[in-house]
Amino acid sequence: MYDPTVARLTYRALLGRRRALILGVLPLLLLVIAVAVRALAGADDQTSVDVLGGFALATMVPIIGVIAGTGAIGPEIDDGSVVYLLSKPIKRPTIIFTKLIVAIAVTMVFSAVPTLFAGLILNGNGQQVAVAYTIAALVASIAYAALFLLLGTVSRHAVVFGLVYALVWEALFGSLVPGARTLSVQQWSLAVAQKVADGNLVTSDVGLPTATVLLAAVTVLATWYAGQKLRSLTLAGEE
Repeated sequence: MYDPTVARLTYRALLGRRRALILGVLPLLLLVIAVAVRALAGADDQTSVDVLGGFALATMVPIIGVIAGTGAIGPEIDDGSVVYLLSKPIKRPTIIFTKLIVAIAVTMVFSAVPTLFAGLILNGNGQQVAVAYTIAALVASIAYAALFLLLGTVSRHAVVFGLVYALVWEALFGSLVPGARTLSVQQWSLAVAQKVADGNLVTSDVGLPTATVLLAAVTVLATWYAGQKLRSLTLAGEE
């Protein structure tokens, strides 16, 4: 289910100079904010939750997921180079699964790692806040990568749709509208963070069992459907 050659090509595409610079902007901004907040307000647990929840998990993680997930396959479909990949004796689910693993790894590195460092800067992991949000970012990275990889497979405007989802649904509706929170990857990952953090600083509108099931279901279904769409794309090209 994992092809090293496909993985190498995908890493090269995602971590090219231009895309790597784009991926690095938000993590760098998070660290700058963390340093500034710590210098101005000192170590405060609630402030740490506000920064990590409001910026890192609600904005940075989904946007990086968009860039990594859609970038893992979208450009190849747009410019037609995916035909060369599909002509190789590699199973279509293997291609999707390999690209998913790469997208997850890139999303985790560029989101979870800076989240951990920002949390340590903000309050030194007081009440396990830094670790809780890091784990939430890791969990969210998996679901986001699967969702946006699927989006990159089915739409030529995947980046636009992905950013709309990340900025409007997750960052706006997912934070403000009660009903929308139940269908938010952000809230599902917060349920995991709530279990890890001490006290009642981290909260979620979704229970942990429900969040776990939804995270797994979305990841599996999105990956499966992306494989089906890639298979149909192959058939269309062969016709």
